[in-house]
Amino acid sequence: MKLAVVGGGSTYTPELADGLGRLHKTLPVDELVLVDPVIERLEPVGAVVRRILARYGHPARVVLTDDLDAGVEDADAVLFQLRVGGQEARAQDEEWPLDCGCVGQETTGAGGLAKALRTVPVVLDAAERVRRAAPNAWIVDFTNPVGIVTRALLDAGHRAVGLCNVAIGFQRRFAAMLDVAPNRVRLDHVGLNHLTWERGVHVLDEHGEPGPDLLPTLLAEHGPAIAADIELPVELLRAQSTVPSYYLRYFYAHDAVVSAQRHTESRAQQVAAIERELLELYADPTLDTKPELLERRGGAYYSEAAVALVAALLGTGSGSGSDDADRVQVADVRNNGTLPFLPDDAVIEVPSRIDANGATPLPVAPLGPLHSGLIAHVAAYEELALDAALRGGRERVVTALLAHPLVGQYDIAEALADRLLAAGKEHLPWAR
Repeated sequence: MKLAVVGGGSTYTPELADGLGRLHKTLPVDELVLVDPVIERLEPVGAVVRRILARYGHPARVVLTDDLDAGVEDADAVLFQLRVGGQEARAQDEEWPLDCGCVGQETTGAGGLAKALRTVPVVLDAAERVRRAAPNAWIVDFTNPVGIVTRALLDAGHRAVGLCNVAIGFQRRFAAMLDVAPNRVRLDHVGLNHLTWERGVHVLDEHGEPGPDLLPTLLAEHGPAIAADIELPVELLRAQSTVPSYYLRYFYAHDAVVSAQRHTESRAQQVAAIERELLELYADPTLDTKPELLERRGGAYYSEAAVALVAALLGTGSGSGSDDADRVQVADVRNNGTLPFLPDDAVIEVPSRIDANGATPLPVAPLGPLHSGLIAHVAAYEELALDAALRGGRERVVTALLAHPLVGQYDIAEALADRLLAAGKEHLPWAR
């Protein structure tokens, strides 16, 4: 089995290698190809990946290349984990929106639109090359903004599933609080990528059937700890009887977040410093485990989620479908009537059944207006954002920003569009 990673020079990649090493029986990879144009990053990352796999006794051959076409040729699955423009572009995404009084974040608001504009064309080009070199390969997209990028891939006819680590992070936290194995925890997770809520937490019995909803118990016994983790008031969680994702703080506490961002180091600056230190660690020829510092980089449990998803798509190991719990995973998929207030071609993030045919969303209980209204609003923005990414043009950028619930004012949308286009000219040929 051949697995290719586009963006393999990412400092995330040793996390993936650790998961492949631990879960070899689930996903028996024979060849792991790391593809990245930045050789000075790819080489130290690739070296530590080889050492991690060797430590687990993993037999896979690790190949490093800057040639995407050769790297993905005949692959069974291809993971996309790209960051077009690197941390420098991310820093801009997080800085200039603040001048207009808007949140500075790489996937939400104006910064998220900037990332989508420069990322979608690159991902679609890479996907077309995958289609030519490995027409039967599955593409698993971990590239942000995942919802918009995954919809672009599906609209272009690619065999693609989107993946985020938010749900598996909650699953792991709740499992620890309930003192049960993580794969026994089933979440009622619903929304769009980076706009989701946990509405229920169920423990599967020995027959794979979900037990009663334990979310009220979790909120009663661990509410303050859960709220602190997502930086929202516990009263909000208990009033809604849900646990919002961390990204909902940009909506529920927007002004407070903007105020804090104006007086603190940006996340991009923090991550850039972490990455420099990680690359120094990776260059140590004795390092054969993922360092603790990697946890501060983000992407927790990415490897477990990716391995489980690819295994279920390819029908290997415990992901082959013999255990129903292994076949259900939160993924970013076509709506297809799951949320009746959204178009069928929207991409939503919900528990899905994963098999050789892809990801099929499971039925979702009706949503009240508090949640459905915001989901519909952001889904409309995402549709317009994708249109701007595909066709370009300042007016499409303004329209997408005007549709975003965190912008919504014409003068601010105009100002943001001008700042976005000025900052992104290097990666947006049509804006030059």
